[in-house]
Amino acid sequence: MASTLYLPKVVRKRSKLHGWGVFAKEPINKNKFIIEYAGELITNKVSDKREDTYLNEGCIWVFRVNRNWSRDGHVGGNDARFINHSCTPNCYSWVDTKQKRVWIRAAKAIAPGDELTYDYNTEGDKTIPCRCRPGCKTKL
Repeated sequence: MASTLYLPKVVRKRSKLHGWGVFAKEPINKNKFIIEYAGELITNKVSDKREDTYLNEGCIWVFRVNRNWSRDGHVGGNDARFINHSCTPNCYSWVDTKQKRVWIRAAKAIAPGDELTYDYNTEGDKTIPCRCRPGCKTKL
């Protein structure tokens, strides 16, 4: 990413979906880079152990970068870790495989005040109920 990349302003605040959320403070155009999903770069072997602990707390903090590496947003992370899952998201994740960086980008135009969401695309036991809308049957 170029060092002159302008990232739109976002704010973390309480969410109606779950706990904390991240909200747009200004209009965001489709495909715009919004925020990097920061966190400690760890091997997937280490990630598997940490994920078990986080899942027992009802949280998903680890983002799989590739078959060898993950980003742990709980350690050294930023507000991107508070972006909630949705089955009908307004954002998507994009992985820079060379630099092992994860970015959240706008899937459509986002208005000021809108909560940012993306599909976590989780694998595994699917034990956490999705809260994206009343009656959603998806498990994360």
